[in-house]
Amino acid sequence: MKKTVVHLTIISLLLLTSCSKKLTSVQDKTTEQISATYEIKKDVLYGTDAEQKMDIYLAKDAKSYGKNNYTIVFLHGGGYYLSDKSEEEKYIEPYLKKGLNVVNMNYRLKKGIPIATTDLTNALNFLKTNNSNYDLNLNNIIVTGFSAGAHIATNVGVSQNNPEYPNKLNDGIKITGIINFSGPVDGLDVVEKIFSDHENEFMSEIGEALFPESEGYESKEKIAVYEPITYFDKNDPPIFLWHGGKDNQIPPQTFEKFVPMLNENKDFVIYKPDGQHDPTDTELKDAYVEIFNFLDNL
Repeated sequence: MKKTVVHLTIISLLLLTSCSKKLTSVQDKTTEQISATYEIKKDVLYGTDAEQKMDIYLAKDAKSYGKNNYTIVFLHGGGYYLSDKSEEEKYIEPYLKKGLNVVNMNYRLKKGIPIATTDLTNALNFLKTNNSNYDLNLNNIIVTGFSAGAHIATNVGVSQNNPEYPNKLNDGIKITGIINFSGPVDGLDVVEKIFSDHENEFMSEIGEALFPESEGYESKEKIAVYEPITYFDKNDPPIFLWHGGKDNQIPPQTFEKFVPMLNENKDFVIYKPDGQHDPTDTELKDAYVEIFNFLDNL
């Protein structure tokens, strides 16, 4: 009986792999085709706060992608202080052109990194509880973001297998990949000081709001809870990391310990020596070529 189950499992996996569409081979959809492909649910509330809302893009043919039937969950940047899911849609457009299911989410702002980070877990748990309404593949989630959003995505992604992390994902949720554009992975104390000590008053306000309950700089011990390097291990999902050498918000020195830990056969790093915090249009376009190669090989 056990042998039969094993054989059936192997056959199922082989069939899934053979029927999978390579994302690199899927022709990009036009605006009209995207409109015809997707059912879009706007401003779905996943919590009681008005900021806890997300847009869900449900593709008609996502299941035909086999193992590449990913659920993409994107979080915007903005220093955990400003911005909105509608302001960084350029990061989800490449996925929509491929016909993947996408969740573009907001999270609570001006309440600090701990609360903002909790909201990714809240959103994923909400999707699991209510998945009869969406039919998303929640065993194949790619968490991704830019800047603050990338930090949240990476922290939750690498900590899902660590019992010490305070925010737990429900059973039946699996993050299989992480895509990080300019998001902190280490040296969060450095980032806090860059913002808090900034000569620009608004930037300084952002820095002071990163850990609003602390007086002065937050302790390294408490900061470590929200640093992906704290939880990183060989069993974490593959990571795609983009960062710039001239980023004046998340400086390259904060990546120096983390990048050498990555697995060359699994993870992928794009380091642009002249890159700023925000990728240029060309840098972003080139990055997504590599991202779809990355996803095809997970």
